[in-house]
Amino acid sequence: MSRRNWIQAVFGLVIGAGCLALALRGVELERMRAAWAQVEPGWIAAATAALLFAHVLRALRWRLLLAPLTPRRPEGLFSALMVGYAANSLLPAHLGEFLRAYVASRRNPGLSASAAFATIVVERILDVIFLTAVLGLVVIVHPFPDWVVMSGWILLGASAALSALLVFGKRQEARTAAFLGTLARPLPQRAREKLAQLPRRFFAGVVPLGKPSRYAATAVLSFAVWIGYAAMNHACLEAFGLVAAYGLPWTAGPVVLVFTTLSVVVPSTPGYVGTYHVLCQLALAFFGVPPSEALSFAVVAHLVNIVPVVLLGLACAQREGVALLRAAQNGKPA
Repeated sequence: MSRRNWIQAVFGLVIGAGCLALALRGVELERMRAAWAQVEPGWIAAATAALLFAHVLRALRWRLLLAPLTPRRPEGLFSALMVGYAANSLLPAHLGEFLRAYVASRRNPGLSASAAFATIVVERILDVIFLTAVLGLVVIVHPFPDWVVMSGWILLGASAALSALLVFGKRQEARTAAFLGTLARPLPQRAREKLAQLPRRFFAGVVPLGKPSRYAATAVLSFAVWIGYAAMNHACLEAFGLVAAYGLPWTAGPVVLVFTTLSVVVPSTPGYVGTYHVLCQLALAFFGVPPSEALSFAVVAHLVNIVPVVLLGLACAQREGVALLRAAQNGKPA
C-alpha cells in the first residue's frame, strides 16, 4: 500500500472509530436485542432484492455511458460493478473503483482502464445530481434544518463545478496536459511520462452519448437507481416495525438514503463502519426514533448493503480471475 493510501486508511480508521463511539453513546443493549428479536425476515429479503435490483439498473446505466467507447456492446459490467463494490468493502481509500475499471477493460477489448474510470467519475457526478434531486423532493414535503438544505446545495454546487471542470478539460485537452506537465516537472522522468499520457487516456472516457434516447434512458435509470436504494431502506424500516411504531412517512427511507450516502464520501474504515451507523441514527432522529432502535436498524441495514455485495463480488472476482482476497490483504488491487 502506498504512503498516501496508508495515511487515508489511518485517517479513515480514526474517523470510523470516533463515529462508532458516537453511535454507541446513550444506547441500551437490551433495547437493541429486543429490536433484533422482532425483525421480519421477509422484509429483509425484500430489502436485499431491492438493493440488487438497483445495482442491476446501475450496471445498465454504466453500459449506456460506455457504449460510445467500445466497438461492440459492453459486457461483464454487472460483474465488474460487484467486484468493485466488494473491494470497496474490503479495501481502504476506495480502491475498488480502480479495480472495477480494470475488470471492465479486461472484458471489453479496445476499452482502456483509464477511459472506463472516467465513466465512473461521470457516473458519480450523475449520482450526486440525482441524489440531490431526491433530497429536494423530500425537503419539499418534510421540514428539515437549514444545514440539511444547505448541504444539498453544496453537493449540487460541487457536482456542477466538477462537471464544468470535466467539460473544460475535454475541450482544452492540450492545455490540461501542459498544466499537468508543469506540475510534474519535479517528479522523476517515468512519473512525468505517465502523467503526460493521463489526460489523453482519461478524457477518452468523457464523450457524448450520441443519441438523445441514451440521455433520456440515463436520466430515468439514474432516478430509478436511487428509488431502489430508498425502497431498500423502507423495507428495512418495515422489518423492524418502525414504520408502524413511530408513524414514519414515506420520506424516511429517502432521508436515511441521503444521510448514509454521505458515509461513502467521508473518509472511513472499509465498509463504512461507524460513519454509516451514526448517520443512520442522525437521520432517524428527525422522525423521533430513539438511538437504540436506530442503531439496531443501522446494523442490519448495513449488513444488507454489504454482505450480498461482498459475496457476489467474491464470486464474480473468481470468475474474472481477480485475486480480490489477496488484494484485501495487500491493500491494493490485484
